Amino acid sequence: MTYTGDVTPGGPPAIRELDRLTITKVSVGPMDNNAYLLRCRTTGVQVLVDAANEAPRLLDLIGDAGLATVVTTHQHMDHWLALEEVVAKTGARPLAHAEDAPGLPITVEPVADGDRIPVGDCTLEVIHLRGHTPGSIALLYQDRVGTSHLFTGDSLFPGGVGNTKQDPQRFGQLIDDVEQRLFDRLPDNTWFYPGHGKDSTLGRERPALPRWRARGW
Repeated sequence: MTYTGDVTPGGPPAIRELDRLTITKVSVGPMDNNAYLLRCRTTGVQVLVDAANEAPRLLDLIGDAGLATVVTTHQHMDHWLALEEVVAKTGARPLAHAEDAPGLPITVEPVADGDRIPVGDCTLEVIHLRGHTPGSIALLYQDRVGTSHLFTGDSLFPGGVGNTKQDPQRFGQLIDDVEQRLFDRLPDNTWFYPGHGKDSTLGRERPALPRWRARGW
């Protein structure tokens, strides 16, 4: 089945098989959060991006293969409601950016811009995107066949950047970071996976950047 990234709360996961990495996307309620289970196809090592909610469902998805790491993209509660239980049941290493770590329910290991997170033989690069929260991050996986894959949390969605609560300073920081650290660096075929809703590509969204900046949100 062709991967579309379309998932609904309580519905089946969407699974994407890359050359070395399997991406499983699932939506959990009640706020239709996306959680992403990444599995190295060579070693079987698994990493979860955002233990958002519905811990039993996430644990069932993880299965007997175990979980090496949980990465939390930012400190907002709807992205970590299952974190404590998932970590307690799996022994996974919890990671988040240092600036958002104090807002999480458990102690986590801090990460910073440019850090590398292993997923077996694969690697995620941490990209700090300031504005939605002080410590929001995206995670970049660069597939060896040339396509980049980006997990953006609530910093980038189809149609715009994340909520900055009409704060001009926060919006300016976020749109600058998204433009400079993502769009200026990565090619149009980069596929991105947000914290809620549908996926998109940087090429699909790139023409709208001036309009996003002009409208201020």
